[in-house]
Amino acid sequence: MNASTDNIIVDTATRIFQDLCEPNIVNEAEQGVWPKALWNALDESGLTLTWIPEELGGAGATLADGFAVLRAAGLDPCEVQRIVSAALAEDLRYGPDVTTEATVPAGAAAVAQISPRAPGVLAGAPVARAVFDTVLGGGYEVLTSSADGSALAAGRPAMVLRGPVRGLLTAERTALNFLCHLSGIATLTARWVAAVAGTGAVVRDSRKTLPGLRELEKHAVRCGGGRNHRKGLGDSVLIKDNHIEAAGSVTAAMAAVRAHAPGLPCEVEVDDLAQLAEALRAGAAEVLLDNFTPAQCARAVAMTRAAGTSTRLEASGGLTLATARAYAGTGVDYLAVGALTHSAPFLDLGLDLAGRVPSGQHRASRAVGLGHRRDVTRREQR
Repeated sequence: MNASTDNIIVDTATRIFQDLCEPNIVNEAEQGVWPKALWNALDESGLTLTWIPEELGGAGATLADGFAVLRAAGLDPCEVQRIVSAALAEDLRYGPDVTTEATVPAGAAAVAQISPRAPGVLAGAPVARAVFDTVLGGGYEVLTSSADGSALAAGRPAMVLRGPVRGLLTAERTALNFLCHLSGIATLTARWVAAVAGTGAVVRDSRKTLPGLRELEKHAVRCGGGRNHRKGLGDSVLIKDNHIEAAGSVTAAMAAVRAHAPGLPCEVEVDDLAQLAEALRAGAAEVLLDNFTPAQCARAVAMTRAAGTSTRLEASGGLTLATARAYAGTGVDYLAVGALTHSAPFLDLGLDLAGRVPSGQHRASRAVGLGHRRDVTRREQR
């Protein structure tokens, strides 16, 4: 890759996928139909992206195949591409990777191993691959890759790639940023899940996510064995203290929500047992116990059972790994843990080159990139 190619990839991917990658386009592409607007945009770019057919100078993968890999991981392909394009733009906005261009021969190729420096749980492998796809197109191979949710051992490669050294190094930091951050979330989530194992309590996340990364971070929570709470403000209702204050009471707030959004799941936050009693009388399906102690949670569980309702209870506020099991042991259904996403440390993974191929001897394989990963995965599973 040269300087102009680096910039074209970022600019083109950002423009095309932000402007044109809508759900209807995804659906049409999955049926083998290339929407005119998307094709025209790719055609105008003059860029051999991964998704352009081989006979037209591309890598030979189909748009639908690329989307299928990400969707198999529970990720929105358009959202992932937008995030990846924005991340690469941060690195390449000032120009190409000058250090790599100065030190690495243009035709050099190598095997690259991505390995954890400490044990943990993997998350973000499909996202990292999307980074390499965007930078390298069809010019690299995924030799092996662990699945998201897999346990990682220190020093054991999670992913092994083969391709042009310049492209691998240009994509390295962006791919690792995603892998380290998301694997850190998955690893922390797994610790919480292990801490409450056997109690019946489920560990859930919150909306306390980094702006722009919510879908990826919630994916990482699932990789660690946790469960997602609401993804936004419109897919579920959470009546909090300020809503109750504005409405006048728990009962009034719940009545207003039922009238406005009767089909949505609804949870109400309470500050004490008196508010819990009011929520139970109003027929709350879920109640968030805000800053309750374990003893107060136990009393709340007893009250709920005595009322004969199926109301589910969620402990939230001030929970730590050290107290997680005490809260879970009270009989609550969920533990709300915002720290899964807002305080998870990176899991340290690094990329190391090995088995360098002399300049001119690397032959790019067609079985690479988003469009052909499924074949590689099948070989790994055997």
